[in-house]
Amino acid sequence: MSTSKEQAAISKVLSFLQEWDHGNKTVRSRMLTVFVTQNTGKTCPELELEFAQVASLFLARLTAWMRLTYMFGTCLGLQLKAVGVFLSAASNHRYLIEFLEVGGVLTLLEILGQKQTKEEDKAEAIRMLQIVSNAGRKYKELICESYGVRAIAECLAKSKTEGTQETARALLESLAHGNPKYQNQVYRGLIALLTCISPKAQQLVLQTLRIDIVKEAHPSIVGPLLNLLRSLHLEVQYEAIELITDLRQYAVRPALLTSLVDLLKPAMEGVQTYKILEDPEMTKMTESLPVYVQQAAAAKALRLLAQGSQELSQELLPLRVVHHLMYAMGNQEHADAQRQASLALEHFVRTYPVVEEHVRRTMGINLFAAFMHKPETFYMTMDEIQADILLSNKVNILEVLEHQSSED
Repeated sequence: MSTSKEQAAISKVLSFLQEWDHGNKTVRSRMLTVFVTQNTGKTCPELELEFAQVASLFLARLTAWMRLTYMFGTCLGLQLKAVGVFLSAASNHRYLIEFLEVGGVLTLLEILGQKQTKEEDKAEAIRMLQIVSNAGRKYKELICESYGVRAIAECLAKSKTEGTQETARALLESLAHGNPKYQNQVYRGLIALLTCISPKAQQLVLQTLRIDIVKEAHPSIVGPLLNLLRSLHLEVQYEAIELITDLRQYAVRPALLTSLVDLLKPAMEGVQTYKILEDPEMTKMTESLPVYVQQAAAAKALRLLAQGSQELSQELLPLRVVHHLMYAMGNQEHADAQRQASLALEHFVRTYPVVEEHVRRTMGINLFAAFMHKPETFYMTMDEIQADILLSNKVNILEVLEHQSSED
């Protein structure tokens, strides 16, 4: 026999559900506001006590209404927060299963793909997906099987707010760990994001890729990663160079080193044209700037790599890194390219006597002395003749190394 207290609780819940069933948008909005305010942070047993052991009946109604109206944005933010009360409750397994059984994951992913969805609602949907992902491997797999990686990646790339982007990045990172079946899919999705146009998204993706997601780096990462060295955003360049130095331990290292050296002598054909300025000289400068920025960043990356590993430094010599660095030093169109190349070349000159000999011979005594005196400001006193000497240099340490090897 139920006690009067239990009967009163059941009557209260039935009245609540009846009001919901007959209520319009205004009524339901008010009810959700009260529900979220009074129940956020409660555990599953506490919610069951509040709803006379039938909280699932309200969760079912709530998710059904959200699935019917999310495309119109009707109280979507409140709906998501209310669902979040259930999903974030301690001991929430029961609610989680019920939410998934009615297609909750697909609904959340579809919300992310709606152009009209507000940024704060997208962030809330991602937080719900994060709860699902954190529940364990089979839940991560469910999100990935529902084409979740693509939906979350697109949200990260296109979002207008940093908060939403950071939440999406955290979710992708969560999906990458403890999910061996789809780990590579997440990794490839992150690589694809490197080509997006949002600097903040690029920065976040680079930071995520620096985390040890996979045991082997995919070769497809090299091109998009090096292309980010063209970025005029210092935070993106910094993260790109940091990831490049991390990748020295992977099988992509030879391709990475070769490509970095090649960037020191950029091919200007096919450079993107920006139709912002009509002045031909200004247009030319605007076209070449990203290429020269990339040239400078490549020189900096090579210096950091060479200084960090004697073995790697030696690997660069046969790639004609000395010749290419001297060429970059002669680029009077971009001071930072000259400066970074000078600092990188200094490392090789001070480390290898054979490099010092050939650089001195090519530069001449006076130019070489000026270079070694202050490599970081050497470019400031360079004239056109000296620049031409550097641009037209024929230094080939590879031939010297091969000759020494044959003599040995």
